[in-house]
Amino acid sequence: MTKPRFGIDIDGTVTCPATLIPHINKEYKVNITLDDVIEYDFLSAFPYPIDRNQFNHWFKENEPSMYAASELASNAKSILTDWQNRYELYYISARGMNVMDVTQNWFLQQGIPYDHIELIGSHDKISVAKKHEVQAFFEDKHDNAVMIAEELNIPVVLFNTPYNQLPVPTNVVRVNNWLEANDWILKKF
Repeated sequence: MTKPRFGIDIDGTVTCPATLIPHINKEYKVNITLDDVIEYDFLSAFPYPIDRNQFNHWFKENEPSMYAASELASNAKSILTDWQNRYELYYISARGMNVMDVTQNWFLQQGIPYDHIELIGSHDKISVAKKHEVQAFFEDKHDNAVMIAEELNIPVVLFNTPYNQLPVPTNVVRVNNWLEANDWILKKF
């Protein structure tokens, strides 16, 4: 019997959704919190206009060090460790291949089990999720969750954040944390 295969986003799902904010606050001398980020775009939280190109350049330059220091989401490690013998864990992230070494090292240092890590360099995860025949997906980005659920007709577990509060279809299940995600998965799989 083959194990169910899960597609799992990394940033804001396995990592704490607020993990990059201290880096942004330090660089831009602001004091934004996760509650300020009401769109999937850090610039939406800024108290003053920021040049998007300049921000993107800074982000790309600092991406490796920020990802290396990413904070793990609460209970993610214990649950994913518990799942490793029952499910195949396929991490599918919008991160680019330029941070593959940093990402794999972070997984090893944190002790997070994985069967496969794929960094696709864009938010279009549908083709990759389809290729790997995932049976459920874990995500924090609203439009990704909706598109994956609708296109692939699989359940998507959406981790609640201030930036993903738009309505969702019935096969997108909102959870507040990994404990709730685990409860739902144990009932369905």
